[in-house]
Amino acid sequence: MNKVKTKNKQYNGDMKMELKKLEHRLTVCKVGSVSDIDLDQDFYFIAKTDEEISLVCRTIDTPRNTIEREDGWRGFRIQGVLDFSLIGILSKLSSILADNGIGIFAVSTFNTDYILVKEKNFEKALDVLADNGYTVV
Repeated sequence: MNKVKTKNKQYNGDMKMELKKLEHRLTVCKVGSVSDIDLDQDFYFIAKTDEEISLVCRTIDTPRNTIEREDGWRGFRIQGVLDFSLIGILSKLSSILADNGIGIFAVSTFNTDYILVKEKNFEKALDVLADNGYTVV
């Protein structure tokens, strides 16, 4: 059975996970160069492909030289370190939100997944997930 250790808990596919709210407002944007990004900031995600350089960052840290940007995001993360062999964690969360008319922007790190929703849907998203057995802190 696939398990992940999370703060004295183990996920076995049946137990709901703990979600941690991110306190800051977020922006999703495109930049022309990685040099436009202040890499000394505490929180950001960068994706570089052959087509674009995307950045998710705190709104107050958004570079001035963005090509496109969309403000008004809030987010939360799945607490703990997720094992790569686990299947369906993000799918379950996104399905619950989609069933309630809430779109997401998902970002993954080596350790865990982050889910961003538009600020107008943030409290509703947290309420819906709490109603479905997730602990929100």
